[in-house]
Amino acid sequence: MDRIRCSWAGTDARMIAYHDEEWGAPVHDDRLLFEFLILEGAQAGLSWQTILNKRDAYRKAFAGFDPARVARFDRRRIDRLLADPAIVRNRLKIESAVSNARAALEVQGEFGSLDRFFWDLAGGAPRLNRWRTARAVPARTAVSDAMSKALKRRGFRFVGSTICYAFMQATGMVNDHAVSCFRHAELSR
Repeated sequence: MDRIRCSWAGTDARMIAYHDEEWGAPVHDDRLLFEFLILEGAQAGLSWQTILNKRDAYRKAFAGFDPARVARFDRRRIDRLLADPAIVRNRLKIESAVSNARAALEVQGEFGSLDRFFWDLAGGAPRLNRWRTARAVPARTAVSDAMSKALKRRGFRFVGSTICYAFMQATGMVNDHAVSCFRHAELSR
């Protein structure tokens, strides 16, 4: 029997695996939260499938998304990344990943973890939505607006409200799987 999935999962094997195994599952690992923040920023203006196809290259290029290592990237390292065809070669996005790593380290120092910081901003527990269609899902919410403002105040870049909402969806801060999707029920337990 075929499972019913969110329509955005499509037919690409990598997208289906991402939908079935990751998207919307609560993330409490600092490295993975940092990874999603950087990848969601890299996606701006592009499709998620484009970024997902480059994810392994991003992990290699950005030191496994270890904020302490990325924060030390210098101009030479950034120039090498700008020449790497395996990732999105956008100077602002690459430089923002480095400055966001520095901001993430400050947050970890102040709050103890990115996990605590982000989940506190999101309300502390996953929000369960009951969307029937993909069209019903908002691009941003009051919570993502507030998260975006909080991040910008702390020096983060490429963290507009829409990016923050996508980050919240990806990391399970909200369950935006369609109610007809098998993952909606799984993640609602």
